[in-house]
Amino acid sequence: MFGLPTPIIGLIIAVFVLVYLVLKTRVHAFIAMLIAASIAGLIGGMNATETLGAISKGFGGTLGGIGIVIGLGVMMGSILEVSGAAEKMAYSFIKMLGKKKEEWALAITGYIVSIPIFVDSAFVILYPVAKALAKNGKRSLLTLGVALAGGLVVTHHTVPPTPGPLGVAGLFNVDIGAMLLVGMSMAAFPVIGIVLYAKWLDKKYPDFNQQVFTQEELKQKYDDYIESREKKNLPSLGLSLLPILLPIVLIFIKAILDLIAKGNPDLSHNVVYQAFIFLGHPIIALAMSVLISVYALLPKVDRNTTALHLEEGVKTAGIILLVTGAGGALGAVLRESGAGAELAKQVASLPISPILIPFIVSTLVRFIQGSGTVAMITAASISAPILAQIPGVNMLLAAQAATMGSLFFGYFNDSLFWVVNRMMGISDVKKQMIVWSVPTTIAWAIGGSMVIFANLIWGNDGSLFDLILPLGVLGGILLYVNRQNKQL
Repeated sequence: MFGLPTPIIGLIIAVFVLVYLVLKTRVHAFIAMLIAASIAGLIGGMNATETLGAISKGFGGTLGGIGIVIGLGVMMGSILEVSGAAEKMAYSFIKMLGKKKEEWALAITGYIVSIPIFVDSAFVILYPVAKALAKNGKRSLLTLGVALAGGLVVTHHTVPPTPGPLGVAGLFNVDIGAMLLVGMSMAAFPVIGIVLYAKWLDKKYPDFNQQVFTQEELKQKYDDYIESREKKNLPSLGLSLLPILLPIVLIFIKAILDLIAKGNPDLSHNVVYQAFIFLGHPIIALAMSVLISVYALLPKVDRNTTALHLEEGVKTAGIILLVTGAGGALGAVLRESGAGAELAKQVASLPISPILIPFIVSTLVRFIQGSGTVAMITAASISAPILAQIPGVNMLLAAQAATMGSLFFGYFNDSLFWVVNRMMGISDVKKQMIVWSVPTTIAWAIGGSMVIFANLIWGNDGSLFDLILPLGVLGGILLYVNRQNKQL
């Protein structure tokens, strides 16, 4: 087949079958990835026993590293959701920032809340806050809603313990703590881009509030919201933030101590060092966070109800665990069949940096089938075995590239596209895409550019030409916005 090595032929056929099954049939992504892994192995030169062995090894190895963390993360998110902690954070940030900065308050809330809570659920919980703040049409409901959704979607796609980024970290074999800290740092810039775009939407659709609610309805919603928050027994802001901030702080301390220990080996025998290394491990840090959230946020809830809340969170993570494990299985087959090594030779000769491979693959899969989680897991499972064969590739930045690529152009096949547009009462297709497809693409372009800039500094293979793709798309969007401004 065109003189290609057998492992490459197996991979090409496997990817084609994977895309076809996910896009055109009712076969779930989990089964589709297992089928693709089997095809890649059998056609790529492995026998049945070797293929099944690689699938089992890859599946178990991936989940062995991050499965527990995913389970603990969704447990914590479930408690934050049912306890009212997410609402408390939104209300508190709004009061802190004051009037006329509500969009920033909602974006910050979304940025924090979506780290442990699934993005669709978080938007449903917090959108009434945006509606309440749009009192008397003085603030654009459209601006507030998009700012909130923007803050939610970016960290959902890039920061552990959200299952997708956790799975990517496992597939690239990078430290979860480093993935969390770098993801939080880089996520800030796409969020800022979305908020600025959300403010522009107010100029493009100045009468949006009146299209959805009358002035009387908006005022009533605001008054009802203030009254309900005053009467509702919400947890304090400190207790609401504690389950999120505690693991981040512990993981950060562990990362700093690890860096110090590299230059001072004697530190490894220090009791304090050992204590923080233990407490800062993601499994221990998140386990402590779950315990704190249970006893601090649900102090009067009985044991059976608490167990139901925790189990409900685990149910939502079940299929993501399976998809992540299947991604690990596909990656293991590509490594053992030799496809990764063969492709690495080809990638090394391309005019782009290898770091763009997971970014491009994630972007394409996201556009084809919609799910950001499936996109980043697929990109990681395909590209990790390739990049592992290329010297000098910063695997942490490669993992970030896979997550950032999954932000691209959220539209009809993305569940959040419908959640955002339906809750804001937008039915016109063109307006739906302006409201959500464009801002997610802005986040994709800014996030991709951040990864490329970081690779220029900390990688060994960076090139300014890598910026052509994300900045070219971003430039096209800005030209569109500028043209629309002239028509206002």
